[in-house]
Amino acid sequence: MIKFLVSFAVAFLFSCGLLASGMTDPQRVLGFLDIAGAWNPALAWVMGGAVVSAWPFFRWAHRRRQSLLGNALQWPETRRIDRRLLIGAAVFGLGWGMTGLCPAPALTLIVSGAPYILIFILSMAVGMRLVRAWELRRSAP
Repeated sequence: MIKFLVSFAVAFLFSCGLLASGMTDPQRVLGFLDIAGAWNPALAWVMGGAVVSAWPFFRWAHRRRQSLLGNALQWPETRRIDRRLLIGAAVFGLGWGMTGLCPAPALTLIVSGAPYILIFILSMAVGMRLVRAWELRRSAP
């Protein structure tokens, strides 16, 4: 139960940060992506603030074997930039640029009940399932 409560508290805090910074507003995000037009640098400041505030905690966590709740810490095993990563980044960028949403803000906005948010999350889930099915099919003998 404690792991559930901590997970809920962290997700709630993250959602509050997204809402407070305006990063759940697709127009603000699209303004950041419009570097040739009316560019809005707000997202860069939010990302910079996130990196600066999280960095000491990541450094501390890298010296530990497990989380404060006793779970094993899992760090990426490779830093290789491969085709799969590039294709995934491109697809993510296309979706982000077309909608002004990425998964975390969309999940934060699900409580709004707005049809476009529900469609976005459903589409995201279907896409994730399709990619997973494709990967399983490719790796099958």
